[in-house]
Amino acid sequence: MINKKAVVNFPVDSEARPVAMMVQIASQFESKVYIIDKSKRINAKSIMGMMSVNFGRGDELGVEAEGSDEDKAVDTIIKYIETGSLA
Repeated sequence: MINKKAVVNFPVDSEARPVAMMVQIASQFESKVYIIDKSKRINAKSIMGMMSVNFGRGDELGVEAEGSDEDKAVDTIIKYIETGSLA
């Protein structure tokens, strides 16, 4: 299991596209992936769960993964959280 922290650095809008994008990214990996927001541990592959995460620019989130591709999963999601892009 791997757990790292990231600071949100993309605008969070009412359309919830950043959340939907994080779900799509997490779903690409075999590993179990979670976002930790304060005391909540949310399945990053669940759109309903992710919609309950309340975060904005400058907030710190934890990213946790467990499985065969956990390193890549965490690094990819952190890159998206910190830059708003995968490029």
